[in-house]
Amino acid sequence: MEVKQLDALMLQKMFLSGAARLENQKALINELNVFPVPDGDTGTNMCLTISSAAEAVAALQNPANADVTKAISSGALRGARGNSGVILSQLFRGFHKGIKDADELNPSVMAVACRKAVETAYKAVMKPKEGTILTVAKFMADKAEEIWLDAEDIGAFMEEVVKAGDDALAKTPEMLPVLKEAGVVDSGGMGLMTILHGCVDAYFGRETEVNDAPASAEVKYPYHTELIVESIGMTDESAVSKFKSAAAAISENIVIISDAARVKISLDTNDAGIILHKALKLGEIVKVQVRNVKEDPEGEALFDPAEEEIPAEWKDYAFLAVSVGSGLTEIFKELGVDRIIEGGQTMNPSTDDILTAIEKVHAKTVYILPNNKNIILAANQAADLVEDCKVVVVPTKTIPQGISALVGFVAERSPEENLEAMMEEISRVKTGEVTYSVRNTSISGVAIKEGDIMGIGDNGSLVVGSDICDVTVDMLSKLVDDESELISLYGGADFSEEDLNKLGAMVEEAYPDFDVQVYTGGQPVYYIIAAVE
Repeated sequence: MEVKQLDALMLQKMFLSGAARLENQKALINELNVFPVPDGDTGTNMCLTISSAAEAVAALQNPANADVTKAISSGALRGARGNSGVILSQLFRGFHKGIKDADELNPSVMAVACRKAVETAYKAVMKPKEGTILTVAKFMADKAEEIWLDAEDIGAFMEEVVKAGDDALAKTPEMLPVLKEAGVVDSGGMGLMTILHGCVDAYFGRETEVNDAPASAEVKYPYHTELIVESIGMTDESAVSKFKSAAAAISENIVIISDAARVKISLDTNDAGIILHKALKLGEIVKVQVRNVKEDPEGEALFDPAEEEIPAEWKDYAFLAVSVGSGLTEIFKELGVDRIIEGGQTMNPSTDDILTAIEKVHAKTVYILPNNKNIILAANQAADLVEDCKVVVVPTKTIPQGISALVGFVAERSPEENLEAMMEEISRVKTGEVTYSVRNTSISGVAIKEGDIMGIGDNGSLVVGSDICDVTVDMLSKLVDDESELISLYGGADFSEEDLNKLGAMVEEAYPDFDVQVYTGGQPVYYIIAAVE
């Protein structure tokens, strides 16, 4: 029997199935990263993005089609993480725009919505690149416009559109040579097609098993842990920062409220015992509560993490910086950053995380330093949603760029003048990062084996070896030029102070005319972050 249109309940069912399918496949999508670094997170970011939408959609009772797409759009918009998550949220946003005034969800309306989705997503990206999730979405919109007039059955229509997406995804390696060399398709495009296959399967009765909130059904951190620590004397801010950095390795949803007398901690973790042990370094634990969220998902809180006070008076300006690692946090705070948003390469903060931070600093002008190319879109999206203050996103792609940008700030300048000056400072710094490979691959003709040490420059250079110090020195040779004067090295959490000092001596010997500075950054994933100015 031919069916001309979708009803809202079917649309709701399809989306929840698509979200669940993405959750099931996120590990495979993560593995499609071109660079074989231990931070492949496209699948995770897309899952976290869609989970916000899934929760909103699952809660709807007897909705209209526009109610479903609005819940998808608004939930994904605030939950968006990483470039892939932001683009996905923009696709949903555009799709909602395309159907919100329609009485029926038939092939004609869906074709319009698909085109609107693509247009909205392309506008959100400053320099759209073909061979990505955008291309996959565009191919499907083209197919929808091509066939809608002759479409007699909505199911057959959707199958043809999704097949066009599959064909486009298979062609992404031909559009992006870096994908072809690595032997992978675009990870964001794969995530999108995974969702849509889950949707279409649900329509035909083959949906993935779902619960009320499918994308968050798997509980990664089962112990919600809250504690209050009374400080011995004044609270050591660096100690609090070190605790937070250490907790990030085994926890998420971390909230820490501290003053001179006490520290309040709320987080979700997989090992409450380690958290309690580390908290003892902050002082005496006077209250503690550990709740298994699988058994007691709605337990009473020990304290309200939202109780952190927002300043009564509006500041003229404030800085937000995305960073992780106790040493890097201290550096940013010493340079005048008001609030650190925990995150970075492996933990992209959501649009909502950034919005919350903007609210907390209570400033007339808020400067955001994303410090990662995968966070800039989420920062821009947050800026677009703020109405009661001016938000300036300084598009810093690395930690050194963020540090340099702060040097260019002058309080007496206008936000526009400061952005220009900060961009000038960014242009003077080159960044290199040293980590390890998680699989065998080839990039730019360089063969890489699992376990190799890699030095990756923001200018596209790549160095591979077996020793962290040797690779760092070799990487620096690709970054320095005749105008370079300063080399800064930030040691990661997995690089000892002894080895960091050894590396500093090696760099000083290799570059005797340079000012070489060494810092303990404490960042995960990257043994060394290097800056050349």
